[in-house]
Amino acid sequence: MLATCMQAAAQTQHTITLDEAIALANDSSLTVLREQNNYLYSYWQYRTFKAERLPSVSMRLTPVTYNRFVTKRYDSEQDLDIYRQQQNYAADGGLHLSQNFDALGGAFYMDTELQYMRNLGDNPYTQFSSIPVRIGYSQSLLGFNAFKWDKKIEPQRFEKSRRQLVYAMQGVAEEVVQLFFAAALAQANYELAQESKASADSLYVIGQRRFKIASITKADLLILQLDVLNSGNSLEYARINRKRAMSALAKYLNMESGADIKVVLPEMPAYRKVDLQEALQRAKANSPALLAKRIAILESQRELKRTKVENSFNVQLNASVGFNQYAETFSGAFRRPLEQELVSVSLTIPLVDWGLRRGRLNKAKNNLDIATIDARQEEQSIEDDVTLALGNFDIQKSLVESSLQAYDIANITSSQIRARFIIGKANVNDVLLAHNRQQEAQTNYISALQLFWEYYYKIRKLTLYDFEHNLPLVDSYDFNLLTR
Repeated sequence: MLATCMQAAAQTQHTITLDEAIALANDSSLTVLREQNNYLYSYWQYRTFKAERLPSVSMRLTPVTYNRFVTKRYDSEQDLDIYRQQQNYAADGGLHLSQNFDALGGAFYMDTELQYMRNLGDNPYTQFSSIPVRIGYSQSLLGFNAFKWDKKIEPQRFEKSRRQLVYAMQGVAEEVVQLFFAAALAQANYELAQESKASADSLYVIGQRRFKIASITKADLLILQLDVLNSGNSLEYARINRKRAMSALAKYLNMESGADIKVVLPEMPAYRKVDLQEALQRAKANSPALLAKRIAILESQRELKRTKVENSFNVQLNASVGFNQYAETFSGAFRRPLEQELVSVSLTIPLVDWGLRRGRLNKAKNNLDIATIDARQEEQSIEDDVTLALGNFDIQKSLVESSLQAYDIANITSSQIRARFIIGKANVNDVLLAHNRQQEAQTNYISALQLFWEYYYKIRKLTLYDFEHNLPLVDSYDFNLLTR
């Protein structure tokens, strides 16, 4: 009983459409899974970038510092240096708030500190030192402003990861189309082989009757018998091919092993003739590969700017104003605080480097030239791909329509010729020829439909745009599902 149930479960047939197959693949494809993780990496990288633009608060604590050592001291009574043992305990802590200033590349900061020290030994004493508040600003006056470049590059990196995920999903759809229609063709050939086998058996029986009344020749009867044998062999080959094609599709869709699948051929979507210039514009605006090249140009420009700045002299500014005080008691360290001011200007001037700076600068210029050329090549490649795909797509629509018409005619013709053979108004060759034309028309129709859908998803992939619904594909995908 259990074996019978298991066999019945294994033979359960799954009917699947092209849209359902694509949806299953996008849920389980390793390609999409990898791009989803790349997107999540870029998402958290972008979140980190935005967090760096916000104020940051940190606390620094050193609760225990115990020091016991021997040091040299001057003894005024004896007028000589002597060694003494020292012991002290110290603790300190503070709060620090900082805010990056993107426009200039510097940082504002505000902090507060408290220090405690107690000397142990023969002359114990205690001191507190406080900085109630200190406000300052530091930056490189002539240096490289990394904040400004990050503000240009990081949002585009994040956008590239969004586009790359949707691009990968359209690529998966292309692969599904190939496997789906390979299974559809194998399924159609198998069904046609079943019909052909039943028809060959029926025609052979009729041929035997007609041979007995001398309506057909012995050669015609042998041809019908040969057709019975050939159709049986063809049916077995068709069964094997169908099983292989369905297994490949099921494996790609991550379905259970040995699943019995029945595919449903899709109709053509609402056709809209896409203007070439519009498609090229969408492709250049949405292509993740072209955006990656543009980011590479920005990164090369950043490195060139960094190299130029580092090759010249630099001025570092640090200025702060605040209050500080010290006392032997905690409260005393906060009474009548004294002003604390700091202005620091430091210069770094390169003198001799034996051509090192010039070499770095030339390398940075060459990298920028290479990135610019790569972007132009990528743009030309996209133009060629879009032009070719769009031209083939328009042609394929008419091919699908004509092949469907031919398929319908072949089915009607084959049916009528079999009927005419039964009543003795058609010969064996007419029947076999009609059958071959029917099989050829079926193959042509499914192949034409497959190419139509391949070009359909290729155009979607190249442009990342749904021309059927006039919607950018990136906007139609819910990225929040990945971050919940």
